[in-house]
Amino acid sequence: MIEVVNLTKVFNNIPVVDNLSFSMKRGEVLGFLGPNGAGKTTTMKMITGYWPADGGVVTIDDKNISEDLCSAQRRIGYLPENNPLYEDMKVFEYLKYVAEIRDIIPDKQLDRIKQIAGRCGLNKVIGQQISQLSKGFRQRVGLAGAIMHKPDLLILDEPTNGLDPNQILEIRELIREIGREQTVILSTHILSEAEAICDRVIIINHGQLVAEGRIEDLVGLASSNWHWTVEADSATVRKALATCPEIIQAEELNNSWLISPAIPAVQKFLAELAVKNNWPVLGFSLEQAGLEDVFKKLTR
Repeated sequence: MIEVVNLTKVFNNIPVVDNLSFSMKRGEVLGFLGPNGAGKTTTMKMITGYWPADGGVVTIDDKNISEDLCSAQRRIGYLPENNPLYEDMKVFEYLKYVAEIRDIIPDKQLDRIKQIAGRCGLNKVIGQQISQLSKGFRQRVGLAGAIMHKPDLLILDEPTNGLDPNQILEIRELIREIGREQTVILSTHILSEAEAICDRVIIINHGQLVAEGRIEDLVGLASSNWHWTVEADSATVRKALATCPEIIQAEELNNSWLISPAIPAVQKFLAELAVKNNWPVLGFSLEQAGLEDVFKKLTR
């Protein structure tokens, strides 16, 4: 459905997005990850047509958005990080305003507002002024506005930023529900959020794609470790570990050792080493690699 090809944006002769390419299928929730300044927000603004690209193209169903921007934007819902709302409006007034500018037929606006308010959990605040709402409810109002016109593509930029833990869980569940029906691009720096919501992720750094795929596949890019704790002199242990050709890395951390890769051959070596040297083993467990380890490895 969505195809991004060699997308480029330059500010002050510095490429903020640098020949970025990726694609999305209809009905997919894509996690868009990267450190601050990686180019995530800039990319999303170009996909929406808010900013023109300096190079490359974005297509929706094989149609270049720059050739008919208005038609493309009718198919997109966008919730930017700063969630711009008219705070002097009441929630119902704001949703009606959005329904009008999204060209929803007047006779169907009320039904659509009721449907969206119920879906986004806004019924109990529908008559309140937006300025009086908590940040969690404001995010719900922003989401309601973004999906009012049933967009084919929904773009969310850090939708849980600044929320408390309970609000985060509520917004995540709402996004998960929306993702069952619509294609979603979700930018977040909370990696557990991507793991909980997304079907697939892409990771960018310095405006370039550094990884793409399902989370379970990307986790394979980072090594799992054996977490091994023994009562022995550090220098002696390090010298002994160096004799095992299968061990790629051994790092001492708080009187324990993180040893990779976590394969049976290394496990056997460590057990035999402790027995041979009569070292008391205080702990021995598998530390499984996660998305955070992949992120650190690729964006360090």
